[in-house]
Amino acid sequence: MGNPSTWRNGTGLLTCRDVSVPVEIAASYGTRRRGLLGRDGIAGALLLSPCNSVHTFRMRFAIDVAYLDRDLRVVDVVTMVPGRLGMPRPRARHVLEAEAGAMRSWGVRPGALLTITADPAPAG
Repeated sequence: MGNPSTWRNGTGLLTCRDVSVPVEIAASYGTRRRGLLGRDGIAGALLLSPCNSVHTFRMRFAIDVAYLDRDLRVVDVVTMVPGRLGMPRPRARHVLEAEAGAMRSWGVRPGALLTITADPAPAG
């Protein structure tokens, strides 16, 4: 699964049940702050870590937001339209974002356990 405390900005694979989708990992302050701003969509998902609350101000599209605990178990899933401020989830340690409707099709719902495998860092 990869240790969330050692995650770095990059890419990986999100697995829920038998569904796998590409995931971008935003682990630094700058990449978490930027998030999905300025984009017209996302293929797959974006993981913000550490994080327990998000907003959709200046977003161009509605998103699904899954709040994850330290074990990557889904605490809550909500759909947010642009211009909203999400309530913090105290038990959440990570947030997963995707285009609205995507998480339902992947089987991401409260109680589900996710696996995130980070791609190895490039050598150099």
